[in-house]
Amino acid sequence: MPAILAVLLAAMCFGTTGTAQALGPSADPVALGAARIAVGGIALALVATVVSHAGPRALSNGLRSRGGWGVTGLRSRAAWGRGWVAVGAFGVLAYQPAFFLGTARNGVAVGTVIALGSAPVLTGLATWALGRGRPGRSWFVATALATTGVTVLGLAPGDPGAATAGGLDVVGVLASLGAGAAYALYTLAGAALIGGGWTSTTSMGAMFGVAGVLSVGVLAVVGTGGLTSPAGLATVLWLGLVTTTAAYVLFGYGLARLGSATVATLTLAEPLTATLLGLLVLGERLPGRAVLGLVVLACGLVVLAVDVRTRRAAA
Repeated sequence: MPAILAVLLAAMCFGTTGTAQALGPSADPVALGAARIAVGGIALALVATVVSHAGPRALSNGLRSRGGWGVTGLRSRAAWGRGWVAVGAFGVLAYQPAFFLGTARNGVAVGTVIALGSAPVLTGLATWALGRGRPGRSWFVATALATTGVTVLGLAPGDPGAATAGGLDVVGVLASLGAGAAYALYTLAGAALIGGGWTSTTSMGAMFGVAGVLSVGVLAVVGTGGLTSPAGLATVLWLGLVTTTAAYVLFGYGLARLGSATVATLTLAEPLTATLLGLLVLGERLPGRAVLGLVVLACGLVVLAVDVRTRRAAA
């Protein structure tokens, strides 16, 4: 499967989250987020266990076969892997409450715009700062277009989730930026593990598996609310198995082949999917300015996709 298609399919899975929540029963968003990661993260870890053959043990064997590491070096590499898994799991866990707090303080549209709009920018800059290569000119153009499109889409007039006339809430803005940073954190952690020899499925499974187990503890504290009803269970299973397990298998596949900065920008197809589902499934109406936002966002994704295909053809 082409890596670009895998990431876009992952973004489409992500984009069904809002519609699934709208069609499901009313539930505490923190509990719903924890249940999503508990089900999806643990399932993703099980998938990684079944299908992956290159995890920490395979990495150690590969290093040993090349020589020069020794027992101390292998232990150091194992500790390095555990460290990145911990960083990624922290990012996965931190994203949920930060995102929900941002949308609660400033509305769904504004909170989502800040979180999703900041994520690819923060990921690209962090990738550059860590010495993993400066993003190319096309990435900057595509990210600027896509982020502008998300902003126009989210702040279109007539959106009931927009911020009030009193202005943006600072705490909400910081929370949404924190969500964007958390997304960048686990994207970079996954890229680091893949670069160190882990498979994409192993890296995603390890990070989300740890986060999933910890999310069970969160559920024990906040409770499950209405999530134990048939409709609630159906919602949790969709959010867990489709928008998390399946989505991050695809996400990791693309991450292993495209790099963190490119993947972060391509996943801005998520709000595009969410908007189209709102129109087709929930019967929402789209203001004219939002249509412009969709077009600009789509142009940014096309610019990036064409650049990736051009570079791969030239390689």
